[in-house]
This record gives sequence, structure tokens and C-alpha cells, in this order.
Amino acid sequence: MIDIDATLVTGHSEKEQAAANFKGGFGFHPLGAWCDNTGEMLAVALRPGNANANHAGDHIAVLGEAVAQIPAAYRRRLLVRADTAGATHQLLDWLTAQNQIHGRSLDYSIGFPVHKGIAVHDAIHQVPETAWQTALDTDGDPRDHAGVVEITGLVDLAKWPVGMRLIVRREKPHPGAGLTRFEQADGWRYQAFATNTTSGQLGFLEARHRAHARVEDRIRAAKDTGLGRLPSREFAINSVWVQIAAIAVDLTCWLQLLAVHDAPALARAEPKLLRFRMLHVPAQLTRGGRQRRLRIPNTWPWAAAIATAFARIAAIPAPT
Repeated sequence: MIDIDATLVTGHSEKEQAAANFKGGFGFHPLGAWCDNTGEMLAVALRPGNANANHAGDHIAVLGEAVAQIPAAYRRRLLVRADTAGATHQLLDWLTAQNQIHGRSLDYSIGFPVHKGIAVHDAIHQVPETAWQTALDTDGDPRDHAGVVEITGLVDLAKWPVGMRLIVRREKPHPGAGLTRFEQADGWRYQAFATNTTSGQLGFLEARHRAHARVEDRIRAAKDTGLGRLPSREFAINSVWVQIAAIAVDLTCWLQLLAVHDAPALARAEPKLLRFRMLHVPAQLTRGGRQRRLRIPNTWPWAAAIATAFARIAAIPAPT
């Protein structure tokens, strides 16, 4: 599963290609793709702060690089998820064409705008109350005061890729939530997404799409690993920097997956906390008997887990 999303990085006006963004800040607008299965940052592109969030060319370029990072055996079945910034004809046409060009199973789950135009609004008004199905949470349990329904046959999708489906989710908003006039009329908050997945219950497909929100955690971790601070005035150097940050994210992910997976205090720690527990340990490097030894105090709470991690990393066979 590949999640693609953009984020804003604050930068000084002296930095090359730094620009004002749509939220009133100033800096850059990098676009990244993460593997939801492992947490890896598969690809990233540094962009000026005024880069369009829904630039289809940037999405295609980053997704192409992300797919290339995945081992060939795992490219046969892919799912690409994005928010409404990915709901462009060019991107969805490209995703659809990948199945024909490469003969792989590539599904997409892309947020679809509800509040632009009246087509989706009109379709929702046509849905009878009995057609709404109970929404599910990420554990597969029924979600209270939430429902899903498919409106594919109620919207003209002639200009969109063949096989695209539209699914709408509604939920009672939390107190203080801002609603559009359309939502204020009946008291529901609506969200829609497009997918080409042909099977599965609507509740499962909607819960699968909602899990795209995990990318926000990936972005936060990436910013703590270098993406949030660009060191140079030159755009080319900063572009290389974000690639190095992506490598650091991947190393952290594989450390947690392969070396400390059975130590919850380390396996679930975010970068700042992981650095404190593993890298800030008051250890000593000693020499003797033609060997170097890293001596970790027994009083350090994570000493045993760190020692185990070193042993597991040393046991990883070298690539052939």
C-alpha cells in the first residue's frame, strides 16, 4: 500500500525557490510517498512553497519512483491511496494505464471532492435512507452514527476512467466542527472517495481508505528525521538533503522491523524518542584482545534490547 501526500516545510526567504504557500506560510511544499506496510519513505520530491497540491505531473513522477523502489515480486498487487489532491483526470488515467502496460493489479483509493460542483450533492440527495450501510472502524467493528453508500450510478463518470467507483461516507460531526451549507441542511458530514476495486464490502473499502490518515504520522516522523529542516540556500542541495532524510527514515523503519520488533518501547517509538533511548545511552567504547566492545550500563532501561539489536543486525547476511 502506497500513501502519497504533500506537506509544508517552513523556510527562510533567502532559500532558493522558497515561496508563499496556500496556508499563509513561506517555504517549501515537498511531496512524498510512503509504504504503509513498512513505514518506508519510498520517494520524495522537494517543491517550491507555491506548488499546486493537486499537480498531477508531480504525483505521477513521485509514484513512479515509489513503485520502482518496491521489489519486483511485490509490485504485482499494489494499492495507491491519496486525498482529494489526487483526484485529477491525468493521475487516475495514469494509474489505470499501469494495469494494462505492466499487467499488474494496481488499485487506487483517492479522495474525491464533495463540495465542488453539485453532481455529488445531487447524487447524495437521491440516495434513499435504506441504502446507507453501517460504516466500520479500522478493527472491522460497526462505527456508531456513520454510514457508507455507493453513488457510482448516480453521477456522470463518462470522462473518468472506466471502472471507477464513487463511495460516500457520512458521519455525525463532533461538536464545533465546521460544516458547509449542504451539510448543515441535514446535520451530516460527507466525504467521498474514488476506487477501482471491484470486490469487498463498502464498509471495508471505506475503512481501508480512511487508514490513509496514517500518512500524517509518517510525515511527522520524516520531519523529525530531517525533512523539516533544510540546511542550504541552494535548492539543489536541499533536494539532495530530502533524499538523505528519506534514507534515514528507511533505516529507522528497518531497525524497528528487524532488530527491536519485540521491544515495544523501541519498536513503537517515534524518531525523537528512539534517538534518546538508543543513541543517547551513556556507553563506553573499549578496546582489548584485538576487539572493540561497546559497554552499555546495566542500569539503562533499554540496554538488553539494544544489545539484542546489535546481535540481530550483525546476523543479517550480506547482499550477494
